[in-house]
Amino acid sequence: MPIRGRPIGACNKLVTSFTLQYNYGTCSPGIAGKESVLKKMLPPDNMSITALSKQEGISEPTLYNWRKEARAQGRLMPDSDNTPNGWTSRDKFAVVMETAAMNQAEIAGYCREKGIFVEQLTQWRAACEQANDWSQASEKELKSATKADRKKVAELEKELVRKEKALAEAAALLILRKKFNALFEEPEDGK
Repeated sequence: MPIRGRPIGACNKLVTSFTLQYNYGTCSPGIAGKESVLKKMLPPDNMSITALSKQEGISEPTLYNWRKEARAQGRLMPDSDNTPNGWTSRDKFAVVMETAAMNQAEIAGYCREKGIFVEQLTQWRAACEQANDWSQASEKELKSATKADRKKVAELEKELVRKEKALAEAAALLILRKKFNALFEEPEDGK
């Protein structure tokens, strides 16, 4: 029996699409809508999860899960809602790797697209290059500092031992003086 002039098969498709779009009374935007919401999280918009939740009518935990899923798929999603300084180390490394083979013009365009400054990218690249860089100079510096610290500790221990001996000697002399004075002290009985 047709519903409102539509054949039964069309009604089944309508009901199916309705149940896919609406989940427990809240609107779920579908795949295309999800992508547009994720784009709003990215630079240059950088909308906060809270503002995006209010604007789109999607719960904050859902938005956090979407961002987490996008990261798991390898997409670059900044942690912080406001600044690119809140990007994870993994995202920063991925940006450095993506821009490694680019020339300056391409890097500038990429940075504009991602909402970061070229200087930040340069800092991230330097941090990546120095991550496992233990040069011989820094190793020698560390060894000499350790050697100097050991020498200072040994000197302080020697000085402490010397002062402890002097203190023990002074205490012994004080006790002997008191005993000596007590032996030769005249009785105060009035003799």
